Amino acid sequence: VQRISGDEMKHPFVLSCFQDWNRTWQTHNPDLTPCFQNTVLVWIPCLYLWLFAPFYILYLKRNDRGYICMTHLNRAKTVIGFTLWLICWADVFYSFWERSHGAAIAPVYLVSPTMLGVTMLLATFLIQYERMKGVQSSGVMLNFWLIAIVCATVTFRSKILHALNEPASVNVFKYTTFYIYYTMLLISLILACLSDQPPLFSQAVKDSNPCPESGASFLSRITFWWITGLMVTGYKRPLEEKDLWSLNTEDKSQRVVPQLVRRWDQECNKVKRSEVRTARGEKKDGQPIEESEILLAKTLQKTGEPSLFCALCRTFGPYFLVSSLYKIIHDILMFVGPEILRLLIQFVNDSSAPTWHGYFYTTLLFVCTCVQTLILQKYFHVCFVTGMRLRTAIVGAVYRKALVITNAARRTSTVGEIVNLMSVDAQRFMDLITYINMIWSAPLQVILALYFLWQNLGPSVLAGVAVMVLMVPVNAVIAMKTKTYQVAQMKSKDNRIKLMNEVLNGIKVLKLYAWELAFKDKVSAIRESELRVLKKTAYLGAVSTFTWVCAPFLVALSTFAVYVLMDEHNILDAQKAFVSLALFNILRFPLNMLPMVISSMVSNASQTASLCLFRIHVRIPEGALVAVVGHVGSGKSSLLSALLGEMQKQEGSVSIKGSVAYVPQQAWIQNATLKDNILFGRDAKDSWYQKVVEACALLPDLEILPGGDLTEIGEKGVNLSGGQKQRVSVARAIYCNCAVYLLDDPLSAVDAHVGKHIFEKVIGPQGLLQGRTRVLVTHGLSFLPQADLILVMVDGEITEMGSYTELLGRQGAFAEFLRTYTNTEQEEVEESVGGEAGLLISELLSCFHASVLSHSPCSISVSCRQSQISLNAAGTGKTPQKTEPNDVAAAKKAKSTEAARLTEADKANTGRVKLSVFWEYMKAIGLPLSIFSIFLFFCHHLSSLGSNYWLSLWTDDPVINNTQPNREMRLGVYGALGLTQGIAVFCYSVAVSVGGILASRYLHQTMLYNVLRSPMSFFERTPSGNLVNRFAKETDTIDSVIPSIIKMFMGSMFNVLGSCAVILIATPLVAIIIPPLGLLYFFVQRFYVASSRQLKRLESVSRSPVYTHFNETLLGTSVIRAFGEQQRFIRESDGRVDHNQKAYFPSIVANRWLAVRLEFVGNCIVAFAALFAVMARDSLSPGIMGLSISYALQVTTYLNWLVRMSSELETNIVAVEKVKEYGDTEKEVSAPHSTLPAGWPTTGHIEIRNFGLRYREDLELAISDISVNIEGGEKVGIVGRTGAGKSSLTLGLFRIIEAAQGEICVDGVNIAELGLHELRSRITIIPQVPHLNTPKQCWGKLLLKVMHYNISLLRKKNGIKYLARALLRKTKILVLDEATAAVDLETDNLIQSTIRTQFEDCTVLTIAHRLNTIMDYTRVLVLDKGQMAEFDSPSNLTAKKGIFYKMAKDSGLV
Repeated sequence: VQRISGDEMKHPFVLSCFQDWNRTWQTHNPDLTPCFQNTVLVWIPCLYLWLFAPFYILYLKRNDRGYICMTHLNRAKTVIGFTLWLICWADVFYSFWERSHGAAIAPVYLVSPTMLGVTMLLATFLIQYERMKGVQSSGVMLNFWLIAIVCATVTFRSKILHALNEPASVNVFKYTTFYIYYTMLLISLILACLSDQPPLFSQAVKDSNPCPESGASFLSRITFWWITGLMVTGYKRPLEEKDLWSLNTEDKSQRVVPQLVRRWDQECNKVKRSEVRTARGEKKDGQPIEESEILLAKTLQKTGEPSLFCALCRTFGPYFLVSSLYKIIHDILMFVGPEILRLLIQFVNDSSAPTWHGYFYTTLLFVCTCVQTLILQKYFHVCFVTGMRLRTAIVGAVYRKALVITNAARRTSTVGEIVNLMSVDAQRFMDLITYINMIWSAPLQVILALYFLWQNLGPSVLAGVAVMVLMVPVNAVIAMKTKTYQVAQMKSKDNRIKLMNEVLNGIKVLKLYAWELAFKDKVSAIRESELRVLKKTAYLGAVSTFTWVCAPFLVALSTFAVYVLMDEHNILDAQKAFVSLALFNILRFPLNMLPMVISSMVSNASQTASLCLFRIHVRIPEGALVAVVGHVGSGKSSLLSALLGEMQKQEGSVSIKGSVAYVPQQAWIQNATLKDNILFGRDAKDSWYQKVVEACALLPDLEILPGGDLTEIGEKGVNLSGGQKQRVSVARAIYCNCAVYLLDDPLSAVDAHVGKHIFEKVIGPQGLLQGRTRVLVTHGLSFLPQADLILVMVDGEITEMGSYTELLGRQGAFAEFLRTYTNTEQEEVEESVGGEAGLLISELLSCFHASVLSHSPCSISVSCRQSQISLNAAGTGKTPQKTEPNDVAAAKKAKSTEAARLTEADKANTGRVKLSVFWEYMKAIGLPLSIFSIFLFFCHHLSSLGSNYWLSLWTDDPVINNTQPNREMRLGVYGALGLTQGIAVFCYSVAVSVGGILASRYLHQTMLYNVLRSPMSFFERTPSGNLVNRFAKETDTIDSVIPSIIKMFMGSMFNVLGSCAVILIATPLVAIIIPPLGLLYFFVQRFYVASSRQLKRLESVSRSPVYTHFNETLLGTSVIRAFGEQQRFIRESDGRVDHNQKAYFPSIVANRWLAVRLEFVGNCIVAFAALFAVMARDSLSPGIMGLSISYALQVTTYLNWLVRMSSELETNIVAVEKVKEYGDTEKEVSAPHSTLPAGWPTTGHIEIRNFGLRYREDLELAISDISVNIEGGEKVGIVGRTGAGKSSLTLGLFRIIEAAQGEICVDGVNIAELGLHELRSRITIIPQVPHLNTPKQCWGKLLLKVMHYNISLLRKKNGIKYLARALLRKTKILVLDEATAAVDLETDNLIQSTIRTQFEDCTVLTIAHRLNTIMDYTRVLVLDKGQMAEFDSPSNLTAKKGIFYKMAKDSGLV
C-alpha cells in the first residue's frame, strides 16, 4: 500500500476516500482508491454481521433444535475462524511495529483490522452457538462469508494490478497476510455451504424416512436442491407410497389443528362475552348451538358472530408476515430489469462508453434476475406451506365440529354439503393464501411502475393510466357476473351430485324396476341447465381474456399516441418505447389480479325447528329391561335420540348414569374388517369376543364369509345382508360392556328364530346383558311379557307405562293394541317386527306429510338412512365354503386374504399420460373446431410480434429537425395490428370455451350411460366415493379447468416461440445458446413431470379416504358419540389428512424446484441476449436491441408458465382418462330386440331348471342346482336362514346377476334371451331396502289406490311406498323381498290382505321373515346353504318334520 504523504496524514479520509470517478468509471481499466478499499470494503461485512447478530442470537435462543456433537466440519470452521482472527491481529501488531519504527501510519490501518478481528471472533462464537442450538446450516453465516469474499475480491484484484505495475512498492508482510486471509475466506465460504449432522434426539434420527429439508444446507434450501433425491427416484421408476417422507412435525395435524381450534374458541368466547353485555335480559339458550352453524356457514365477520377469518389470521399471521417481506423485496427487484434495459440502450447509443460497462450491466442483470428468482420461489414456498397448514387446520376443525354439531344444525346442511365444505372450501382458502398478498402488493407494483413511467414519458402516461382505470371496473363487473354464474352452476352441480348419489345408493332398485333411462334423462336435464350457465361463463371468460391480453397493448397505444401527438418535438426513441413496454408488461399482472382477489371474498346462511317429543317424564331403574312400543312414527326412536342427547332440547333435563352403548335402527357399518367393526377401537379380548359373536348368532355367518371375521366390509356394509349388519351392530354394542344399552329395534331385520336367539342370549333376563339397564324399542309382542317396564308411545308422548300385566289390566290403549294382534296373529309373532325410520324421524314424517300434500316425490336428507345398499347378498356376501369340521383352523387360514378384500381402491395410474387421451379430447371437441382454434392462436401471436417489430422500426426512424416525419402512418399501422390481435384473441377464447363445453357434454353423457349400464357387481366393487368423484370432481375439471388451461398453455407456448424468434432475429449469435438451453429446459421439464405427475396421483388417491372417512363419520355421529369414541375418530381423521399432505408437500416443493431451474434457464437467455447485444453493439440499432431484450425479460415468465401449464394440462387431462375408463368396464348384456307380445307374461308360469349363480368369477356358486316349476297364479313362499340364498334367487330372476348354470323360463320364454329393460319392466319386486325417491310417479293415482285399501299413508313409510309402486305397475309376477319386516303388525295385515285381493291372479313369490305371512300360500320353497332343501305346501312340509317344521316351531306356529 502506498506510503501516505504528510498532507494526506492530516486529512487521511478527506482526499483519497472520496471516490475518484475518473479512476473508477470513465476509464477502460477501472479501480478503487486504496483508502476506499481499506475502509468501506472492510466495514461492509463487519456492519452486516453486527447488525444481524443480536436478532439472530435471539432467534436461536427461542428456537432450540437440540445439541449437535462436535464434528470435523465444525472443528474446521472454528479453526479457520480463529486463524482469520489471528491474521487480523498480526496486521494490527505489524502496523504498531511500523509506527514504532517511525513510519507514518494512517489510523485506518489500525482501526480496520481491529474491527475485522473482533468480527471474526463474533463469527467464530456464532458458529459454536449455532452448533449448540442445533443449526445444521446457516444462511446468516453463508451471506457473511459471501459478502466478505466479494469485498475482498476487489482488493485482491487491485493488489495484483498494483504488484504488476509497481513491484517496488509492495509490502511483503501485508500482501502475504492478505492472500492467506483471502484463501481462508474462500475455504470458510465453501464450508458454510455444507450441512452439519442432525442434532441428538431430533425427529430426523428417529424417523425411518425423514424429510431432508431440516438437514439440508442453506444453499440447498434456497435452490430446493434437497428434493432432487426424490425426483431422481421418480424419474427412474414411478414413485410409490413408501418413497414419501414423513411430514415435518410443524405441519402435522396434532400440531396445527389445536392452534386454530384454540383461536376459534377465543373468538367465540369474545362474542359470547359481548352478547352477554349487550343483552343481559335475553341471553341465548344455554350452550351456543351457533358455533357449529357458523363454521358450517363459513361466516365472515357479521356483527355478533365469531369470525373464522380473524381466527385464521391470528393462527397463521406470522407466516403471512414472513411471506410479505419476501414479496416486498421481489416487487422492488422487478423494476431493476427495465432500469438496466434503459442503461443498456443508452450504452448502445453512446459509442464512447467503455465496453466493460456493457458487460457490467449484463452481469448485474443476471445477478438481479437470479436473486429475484430465489426470493420469489422462497415466497411461494412459504405461502404454499402455510396454505397446506391452513387446509389441515380447517379440515381438522370441521371434522371436530361435525362430531359435536347438534342435529338441528346438522339438518340445515346435508352430508354432501358438509363434505363439500371440507373438500372444496378448504381448498379455496388454501388458494387464497397465495393471492391474498396481492391486496397490498398490486397497488405497490402499480405505483412503482407509474413512477418509472412518468420519469420516462412524462404526463402522457396519464392517458395509459386512464385506460387502465377504465379496465378495472370492466374486469370487476366481469368478475362479479362470473361469480353469480358460478353460484348458479354450483347449485345445478350440487343438485346433480345429490341425484347421482341417490341413483348410486339405490342403483339396485333402479335396476330392479328398469328405471335407468328415466333417471338418466333426469340427470341429463340438470346437466343441460348446468351447461347453459357454463356457456354464459365462457362468453364472459372470452371478454375477460380479451381485456387481459389487450389491456397492455391499449395502454401502450394510448400513451405513445398522446406522447407523439402532444408535441411534435417529442421523439419516440428506443429507450422510451421499450422501457415503457417492459413497465407496461409488469403492470398487466397486478391490474388484472386485483378484481380477482377482491371477488374471492365470501357469504352465508341460517335456520329454525319444530317439536317432535313432548311431556316426557320417565325414570328407568338401574338394571331394568324396558320395552318401548307404539305405531310407526310415534316417536320411539326419537325417545332414544333424546336419551343420547341427540335431539335439540327445548326444556327439561336428561341424565344417564354410567357408560352408554347404542344400536341404531339402521345399522351403521364402517368400511373395515368385520372384527374391527365389532371391536370398535377396544382391546381384543378373545374369550369375550367369542361369547359375543356366538350370542349374536354370527358364527354361521363367519363360516360363510370368505375371510372369516377378517373379511373387509364394503362401504356402508354392502356385502352383508340387512340381518347380518344388524347383528354386527348389536355385537359391537355388547362388546363394549357398558352400563346402559339403548337398542333401537335391533331385531327387525333378522329372521324369527335368530331374533328369538338374540333376545334369549343377549337382551332377555338370562342374556349376556342381564343386570344392565336396557331400553329396547320393539314391535315383537312375544318379548313384552319378559320386560320389567313397558312404555307405550303415541304421537311423541308416553301415554302409558307399567309392566305387561299392569298394562293389560288397565284396559287402555296397550290392551287394545295387543288384542287386535293376538286374535289375528296368535301368539307366534315374536320376531321382532322392525322399527321405524331412525334418527331424523320427525323430519321424515313432516317430509312425507309435505310430499303427500304436494304430490311430489320426497327426498329429504335420505342420506341418513341409506345405510343399506345391498339386498341379501352382494360382493363376497354369502358363498358357502365347504370345509371339513375337523380342520376348521386350517380352513380359516385357507380363506385367503384376497377373498376378504372387497372394494377396489382408486388406483394411481403410472407413467405418462398417453397421447390417445389428448386425441380423445380433441375428438370430443370436434376436429374442425380444434384446428380452427389453433389457427386463431397463430394469427394472434403473429400480429402481436408484428406490432412490436413495427414499433422497433418506428423508434429507429431518423430524426429530422427534432421531429419524426411519418409518425401518423406509423401510429396508424401500430393501432391496426393491435386491433387484429384483439379480434383473434376474442375468437380463439370463444372457440376454446365452446369446444370445451361440447367435449364435457359428450364425455358426461357417455359416462352416465356407461355407468348406468354396468352390472350390479361393478357397483359393489367400486366405492360410491370413486363414482361420485368422477361425476363431481373429474367432470368439474373437464367443465371449467381444462379449457382455461388449454388457453394458457397455447398462449405460453406461442409466447416462448415468439420471444425466441425475436431474440434470434436481433442477435443471431444466440442461436449457439438456444439449442443447449432448450435441451436443458426439456430435460428438466421431463424430469420434473415424471415425479410431479406421480405425486399428484398419490395425492389424489390419498385424498379420497379423507372424505370417505368424513362421510362415514357424519352418517354414524350418533353411534360414535354414544360410545364416546370421538377422540379415536379424530385421530384417524388427522392421520388420513397427514397421509394426504405427505404426498402434497413434495409436490409443492417439486414445483419450486422446477421453477428455480427453469427461471435459471430464462435468466441465462436474458443474460446471453444482453451479452451478444453488447458484443454486436456496432451493428445493432437501438430499436432492435430494445425489442430483443424486452422480449428476453419476459421469457422467464413465459417459460415458467409453459411448464406449469404443460404439467397442469397433463395432470388435469387425466380427468378425461378417468371418465373414459368406465367405458371399458363390463356392461350388462343388451339382448337383441325380441318380439314379445304386449301383455307378456300372460299367465305368470315360472320354470327354474338346474339354476345356479355366483357373485364373482373367483367365488363358489351362491346357489346351485335349483329346479322348481311354479304355475301361473301360485303364491310361493321362499324361506331359509339368513344367507341361505333367498335373495340370490330373486337376483337371478331379474338377471341382476347372470346365471352360472341352468336357466329360468317365464311363460316358456328363456329370460336370458330378453333385453334387460324388457324383462325388468314386466315383472315387479318390492325389495328389501327401501330407497326413497321415485321418478315422476303419478302420486294422485297412487293415493287413490292406497286410500282405497285404507292404508293411512301418513303413518307408514317406505315399505308401503313400494307396495304402492307395485300397485301402480300391475304385472303378472310379483316378488316380495322381506317387504313387511320393518312395519308394525297392523300395517302388515293390510299389506297381506292387499296382496291377496289385488294380486289374486298373479304369481307371487315372497321371501319371508315371518312364517305366519306365508302359511296360507300354495307352496313353500325352503333353501339351505344355496341348495333347495324342501318344496311343498306348508301343511305337507309341517308334516314332514324337516327344516320348515323347525322354523315354524321356532316361530310358535306349530
